[in-house]
Amino acid sequence: MAKGAKVIIFSSDDFKDDALETAKKYPDIPIVHTSGDYAWKEGKNFKNQPNLGNIMGRMEYGKMIAGCAAALSTETGKIGYLGPLINDETRRYASAAYLGAKHCWEKYRKKDPQDLNFKVTWIGFWFNITGKTLDPTKVADDFYNSSYDVVMSGIDTPEAAIQGKKAADAGKQVKFVHYDFKQGCDLAPDICLGVPYYNWALPYGKALQQAAAGQKPNDFVWLGPNWKDINAPDSMIGFVKGKALGDNGKFIDDFVKNMGNGSVKRSDWAVAAMNHLPQCSFPPALNFA
Repeated sequence: MAKGAKVIIFSSDDFKDDALETAKKYPDIPIVHTSGDYAWKEGKNFKNQPNLGNIMGRMEYGKMIAGCAAALSTETGKIGYLGPLINDETRRYASAAYLGAKHCWEKYRKKDPQDLNFKVTWIGFWFNITGKTLDPTKVADDFYNSSYDVVMSGIDTPEAAIQGKKAADAGKQVKFVHYDFKQGCDLAPDICLGVPYYNWALPYGKALQQAAAGQKPNDFVWLGPNWKDINAPDSMIGFVKGKALGDNGKFIDDFVKNMGNGSVKRSDWAVAAMNHLPQCSFPPALNFA
């Protein structure tokens, strides 16, 4: 503020209380918080703070697509998931990835969900902090060295890709799913199944336009995909298909089409993920480590 900022953006769920306190301290300055729910009027955590807004994307759908890609591609039936810190958002994402994997494992591969092993290992944060988190390099290696032939990333750094490439170079038949960085497959294109990503330009752009017009962007904004074209510029959530997906890409297209037209009841899935799947019975093979 001392440098004359006209808008302040907090870009992580971890900053929710800082965002609220800053909004209270500077009531004339628009405060935008990525993630969080203090601006959600119907939510249990609603705070009536007129200069505080929340923006987020419905990445649950991106994670469902990513989980589908993983299930279409595993030969061992073992999918590893690099989880970050544990909170409501990350539980939803891991759960959504499993839901997508389970659906495509059954529908397209005609396999029993009891034979699908989906393991989440939470490292403790979005990236490695020496002495504070599990080392994601070791976690990824542990997956690749114990028959988990697909590793999905839920963290902000590229260990799933980097260690996957090393494993592939050593002769292992492995693949990975990157997260959020649209060009993530470029790290190891031959073994990349795809990348679910956010289009942050949409909510950030609107919030900054509102602020420039003298308004306070204090809405709860939670944008989903454009189901007609999830990679269109107006789609908040997209999915880039990777080279390693091969002919299975047609099943991803079908899955997305069915979510878009309602034959797959995506609203039920989103509710399930939001509520940590209380109505779902996980197979014994599903581990949350």
